[in-house]
Amino acid sequence: MNNVNKNLCVLLPNFCIEKLIKIAQHLFSEEESKLLENALIMKVCENDEMEGVGKRSLVPIKDEAKNPHSIKNLPAEDKPREKMMAKGQEALSVVELLAILINTGTSKKSALGIALELYNKANQSLSRLSRFSLHDLKTVSGIGDAKAITLAAALELGRRRQVLEAEERIVIKDSRSAADILIPILRDKSHEMFYVIYLNNAQSIIHYESISSGGTTATVVDLKVILKNAIGFLTAKVIVSHNHPSGNLQPSSQDIHLTKKLKSALELVDIQLIDHIIVGGNHYYSFADNGMI
Repeated sequence: MNNVNKNLCVLLPNFCIEKLIKIAQHLFSEEESKLLENALIMKVCENDEMEGVGKRSLVPIKDEAKNPHSIKNLPAEDKPREKMMAKGQEALSVVELLAILINTGTSKKSALGIALELYNKANQSLSRLSRFSLHDLKTVSGIGDAKAITLAAALELGRRRQVLEAEERIVIKDSRSAADILIPILRDKSHEMFYVIYLNNAQSIIHYESISSGGTTATVVDLKVILKNAIGFLTAKVIVSHNHPSGNLQPSSQDIHLTKKLKSALELVDIQLIDHIIVGGNHYYSFADNGMI
């Protein structure tokens, strides 16, 4: 061994050697990784003696299977993946489904433990959990960027499915059918957003879109944009909607004024404003249902 390699082995800290051994355990067969482990230990001991270094004791690497917090220690019927394979996804609890997304735990907590802590942080509410930002998700120990992104993507897919199911009805018959589309879009937003649904004479959806977004208490709406788009889509009827992040469903004086102003503006181009819906959580307020349009 040349001097550079000899000195490197002497200076190599125990924890580095242990990490190399652990990597080998994942990359090679059990027999090959054991041979490499023995070779590393022998080489370190040899260099220690050559340099007069006191004998170092290598701390044994902990096997993941021996980790008391590992899911691997659970009976097969209690492991989330195996349980899903045997009984289907319906048989799993919310925590078990989250654990599958989280995938791996830490030395102190299993994926199930992390999932339970996350679910409790959301007060055991999927609706509240779906409002968590990436930062909120990462406040749980054991959840980093990758896990947070995976969780957020899964929650977003669930939200979009609900929107698409409502869209399949196509025809907006009443405030409830409009709210079924708007609530999944707006209920989890931490700031106000303003949406417009453009309809034909049969009240089938032509298009819907976000017109503006603002702060926690208000958003600025440009009536000219709504008029331009409504004409461009050959719209006959319009439904507008915005959310109140506070959950308060009562329309403000600004909401009432905007609705009257928009109704008058649309009538100038022979387009009917049939409702203004305020979303707060899983509930809504309809201007039409309350005789305000």
